[in-house]
Amino acid sequence: MRKRTEPVALEHECHAASGSSSAGSAAAALDADCRLKQNLCLTGPGPAEPRCAADAGMKRALGRRKGLCFRLRKILLCVVGLYVAIPFLIKLCPGIQAKLIFLNFVRVPYFIDLKKPQDQGLNHTCNYYLQPEEDVTLGVWHTVPAVWWKNAQGKDQMWYEDALASSHPIILYLHGNAGTRGGDHRVELYKVLSSLGYHVVTFDYRGWGDSVGTPSEQGMTYDALHVFDWIKARSGDNSVYIWGHSLGTGVATNLVRRLCERETPPDALILESPFTNIREEAKSHPFSVIYRYFPGFDWFFLDPITNSGIQFANDENLRRSTPR
Repeated sequence: MRKRTEPVALEHECHAASGSSSAGSAAAALDADCRLKQNLCLTGPGPAEPRCAADAGMKRALGRRKGLCFRLRKILLCVVGLYVAIPFLIKLCPGIQAKLIFLNFVRVPYFIDLKKPQDQGLNHTCNYYLQPEEDVTLGVWHTVPAVWWKNAQGKDQMWYEDALASSHPIILYLHGNAGTRGGDHRVELYKVLSSLGYHVVTFDYRGWGDSVGTPSEQGMTYDALHVFDWIKARSGDNSVYIWGHSLGTGVATNLVRRLCERETPPDALILESPFTNIREEAKSHPFSVIYRYFPGFDWFFLDPITNSGIQFANDENLRRSTPR
């Protein structure tokens, strides 16, 4: 009996030992797994977290790109809306066209005293004010020939008026749109003409510079006619030439046409940078290029000019400006 029970006991002990060893190995494996997880937690984020950060960065970049596209689309819509609205605005408010043609509100150079042409280097120039009609006043500059520079110092208006009867010819200068009679390039021209022996009489149309009144083609032409008659009343048989520049060429041809109709033409007409007529000029203006193929271009842009009574028809005036 003892011999048979000993192997059984031995076998039981072996099973017990093996069970305890397997349990120990399982516990050891579990402990190792815990340590591994703890080490992973201590070592920081795994490879999945950088991918998440990259995805978030891509989303932000896409969001910024979408925001930029939205802003650009919004700006484009505003530009297109403005492009379409301008023709309707001009058609409904034709006075805008007149302002753009005359540009009398642009006073360049600023901060000069037109009563003092001496400040612009014209020491032989006198400032006048003429009144062609009620509620209209014109500022006028009269520059005598440069050879009289010394004699002109300290002289009054009466001396300058009497000087018009001298043997030196007279140029009535009609300036273009924008600016005043004191514009830098205009002052330089007065000096050149004066050095060549001419009297130079120039003025600001009603609504320009310090002249009082509301600008219009008819009013500007009447202003020029009044100044011309004022010169002729003091110049005797002296030659009087009319010089028009840019928009002033339209005033000049209007004036000459009227003078020819009453059989008192000037001695000469000089046109600097002339145009055919204001309608053709508006059609070829750089601003109108962007609307050249806009549906109803003539109706939107050109007809309001004609309806406002602005023509400055140089072509027609020159055809009819022949002394009778």
